[in-house]
Amino acid sequence: MKERPTLETTRLTLRPFTVTDASDVQRLAGEREIASTTLNIPHPYEEGMAEQWIATHQERYEKGELVNFAIILRADQALIGAIGLQLTQQHASAELGYWIGKPFWNRGYCTEAAQAVVRYGFDVLGLNRLHAAYFKRNSASGRVMQKLGMSYEGCLREHIKKWGVFEDRELYGLLSRDYLSQKENASPIPIPS
Repeated sequence: MKERPTLETTRLTLRPFTVTDASDVQRLAGEREIASTTLNIPHPYEEGMAEQWIATHQERYEKGELVNFAIILRADQALIGAIGLQLTQQHASAELGYWIGKPFWNRGYCTEAAQAVVRYGFDVLGLNRLHAAYFKRNSASGRVMQKLGMSYEGCLREHIKKWGVFEDRELYGLLSRDYLSQKENASPIPIPS
């Protein structure tokens, strides 16, 4: 069994999910506001869904398809969200996805976690490209992508139908060469407090 990685930041530990995280995942991801702004989180988030989702992580990691992290506060070990990379090995690319539980919004946790995962994607996995997308009405997610140095690549107008409403998806991307240039030419990005 291939061991999944753990990453550390100033305030966070990004570690593999375990089945013991299921109740926290259900509680946090089960909020309507979380499901409303994400592509794949259902609402209602029913009993057993979190366990089923977590059970897929190891196999998908071993196949080189996915690396998912539980976002944990180092101060009290509370699970506050999820972040991961959906990998496309053939193209050395990945889609970045994330969610943060509503009680933990607006504290910079998503940006801090995403910076660590972007570093992991380029420095450890050797990716050439990372991309991410968000529903246009979820501007907070777009701000995370901008803080990562991702470039705006366009809008897929009314691309997704979520709960009976067609949603625009804003697209962002970051190439390895641009990441390396930012890394070499910039002072360290301060972590929001």
